[in-house]
Amino acid sequence: MIAYLEHFVHENNNDSEPNEHEQLVSSSMELDGSIDFRSTAFAGKDFGGLHATSPFAVVRPSGTHDIASVIRFASQSPNLTVAARGNGHSINGQAMANRGLVIDMKRGSEPVIDVVRCDGGYGYAVDVGGGALWEDVLKRCVSNFGLAPRSWTDYLGLTVGGTLSNAGVSGQTFRYGPQTSNVTELEVVTGTGDTVICSGDVNSDLFFSVLGGLGQFGIITRARVLVQPAPDMVRWIRVVYAEFEEFARDAELLITRPEGESFDYVEGFVFVNSDDPVNGWASVVLDPDQLFDPSMMTRTENPVLYCLEVALHYNKGNCSSTVDTRVERLLGRLRFMEDTLFQVDLSYIEFLLRVKEAEKQAKANGIWDAPHPWLNLFVSKSSIADFDHFVFKKILKDGIGGPMLVYPILRSRWDERTSVVLPDGDIFYIVALLRFTKPYQKSPSVRDLVAQNHEIVQVCARKGLDFKLYLPHYNSEEGWKQHFGDRWDRFVEMKSRYDPMAILAPGQKIFTRQQS
Repeated sequence: MIAYLEHFVHENNNDSEPNEHEQLVSSSMELDGSIDFRSTAFAGKDFGGLHATSPFAVVRPSGTHDIASVIRFASQSPNLTVAARGNGHSINGQAMANRGLVIDMKRGSEPVIDVVRCDGGYGYAVDVGGGALWEDVLKRCVSNFGLAPRSWTDYLGLTVGGTLSNAGVSGQTFRYGPQTSNVTELEVVTGTGDTVICSGDVNSDLFFSVLGGLGQFGIITRARVLVQPAPDMVRWIRVVYAEFEEFARDAELLITRPEGESFDYVEGFVFVNSDDPVNGWASVVLDPDQLFDPSMMTRTENPVLYCLEVALHYNKGNCSSTVDTRVERLLGRLRFMEDTLFQVDLSYIEFLLRVKEAEKQAKANGIWDAPHPWLNLFVSKSSIADFDHFVFKKILKDGIGGPMLVYPILRSRWDERTSVVLPDGDIFYIVALLRFTKPYQKSPSVRDLVAQNHEIVQVCARKGLDFKLYLPHYNSEEGWKQHFGDRWDRFVEMKSRYDPMAILAPGQKIFTRQQS
């Protein structure tokens, strides 16, 4: 049957009518969910829009049992691969499986969430499925329990399993670490089709390998995520700097202060010193009624400026004067430009879903579905000033048509037993170049933007900057070896243990499928 299947996989025309071959595959998997051989085009694309493939079939599992069945079925074929697809927000085809099986992890219904008490003084956590969207987790946790996860991403239309397979970073990372540092237990289906419960104490090799493991060792089907009481409100604040050194000094000051003596969220971004409506001054204001006075910028000739973005949590019982006093005290230490303070108050949920509003606007004007040649890096503190000089002030001095995020993170908040690779130093910066292309306007081609990304990476390497790609993508084993450095051998060892035939996550292009 397997040889018969293999012939069918390579010869099957997705435009043909359902036939006995497909029925044979479906019955062999013994699924409680469904398998689709026709409507598969969506699973051959992703948010990046840079790659396209043709999956053999898309599986919509009813639970963990189905996922294990799919992987065991693939293991019996000579070269079938399996990719777990969340909400399709990969940039370089990482969640694709050309002529393979794509598991649609996203559930159509609201996530089932159970609150549990954690050992070790962690307080409470929630058990949630790997295919749940973080935005749904947020809403359910806050409305049902008054609780919320401690660590987030900026955009919450991502699945739990997807971000945990990478890291998951945002403005809370300086305090609580990435999302990979905020889970205490996982349920994982490995590349051998085994379902394993793992934690820092039980099956710990698998637990730490899967976290940040780029989907190479198993598919996360459940995660136990640490939570805390959710605040009611957020004071969202932006201030502007003319010099990178002062911006970096203040950002690092805030992330190294004890809890209670700093803000609850710290990020930052670079913007163009011009009236460009997308890349320039207008990108700083938080409310349509706020105005950015360009006369303030006559004091500097820098092509780019820097915005420090912070937020303070509070509850409705706090009087406004108390919140104002706390904000003034915290801002009083900072050296931002006079008259560049912008702030608004909004609910906690509104703040965390702030990018959702931007998504609606982007979909309305067509840029959400256009290609997104994004580039994400971790840059060490020792190299960030050079990065600013060579990249922000030169290569990207005219902007990128989207946010250019840059903000510091504390290494001590990361558990280095995970598979995530970091640059050296106690402090490093995340740099996220979130390009949006304009399909109806004259602008650089996607090929040119991808080439500029390569130029940035090459400049960093040539100038000797200490950096690592976040959400990495390489096309050769040599590239991956260089990325992992002295951790490569361990990564390979874990792969041989938990996915020896390299069935999982072929879109990452790290390992080649082995014959069964």
